[in-house]
Amino acid sequence: MQNKGQSSPLSDWLIRLVKGALIGIGGILPGLSGGVLAVIFGIYDRVLDFFSHITKDFWKNVQYFIPVGIGFIIGIVIFSFFVEKAFGAYEGLFTCLFIGFVVGTFPSLFREAGKEGREQSDWLIMGVTAVLLFLLMVMGDSFLSDVAPNLFSWVLSGALVGLGVIVPGMSPSNFLIYLGLYEPMSAGIASFDFGVIIPLAIGGIACVLLLAKLAAWLFKRYYSRMYHFILGTVIGSSIAIFPTVVLPAFSQEQLKAMNLSFLPAVGLAAVMFIGGIFFSLWFAGIESKYSTD
Repeated sequence: MQNKGQSSPLSDWLIRLVKGALIGIGGILPGLSGGVLAVIFGIYDRVLDFFSHITKDFWKNVQYFIPVGIGFIIGIVIFSFFVEKAFGAYEGLFTCLFIGFVVGTFPSLFREAGKEGREQSDWLIMGVTAVLLFLLMVMGDSFLSDVAPNLFSWVLSGALVGLGVIVPGMSPSNFLIYLGLYEPMSAGIASFDFGVIIPLAIGGIACVLLLAKLAAWLFKRYYSRMYHFILGTVIGSSIAIFPTVVLPAFSQEQLKAMNLSFLPAVGLAAVMFIGGIFFSLWFAGIESKYSTD
């Protein structure tokens, strides 16, 4: 089955459909990245090549990506239904689960970043990026968080999702949670609100088309530096979510909404955080199984 010459066209089509669905889930699941899953499933290089040279083998690539695109949409819609039910009063708990996903994916991302070696400048780039992004998210709370949902913010959200596909390791949902757009975005998708879906699609497609060629060039020329920059964004944005999103979710008012006292809520959050780590570590264990496909 792993030999493409022995698999049927239908099975290949279904495999690409499933991969697309998982990449779509990774595109909106906080802590994960659609780009990382695209790398794991052996689709990322082809995505960059297609969008950076869109006229080259156009119809052949379109036929290849049709099931991937259908799966991508299915994954986003299905997971949006889950998010609509899971968030609200339990936002702090589920955010801990999702940040656990981040921690679990970090070792594989770190190994990927060092495939071509590391220099002192790479460590500096990672550290400075993490610190600056953390400070921006924490100190900018008064003017960046809780962005009003509107046409512009949905186009921006779509662009962030597109960026998460183009830049492996970047989880756009971390930023959407911070901006207060994640839950209304998921609710809009789950309710098939085209006032949300259409600008999201426009932002995502525009971002991919505009940045694919640049991303391909940057990764080819500055592989290690680009990956350590990504690692810095993962670290900085993930840590910043704790003081900006998680801690406020354990206020007396939120604890009452969850029907929990402080210590049980913290204990449950810790369990979900650790569960997220173990899930990501398990998922990383299947990377070699799929990355050669």
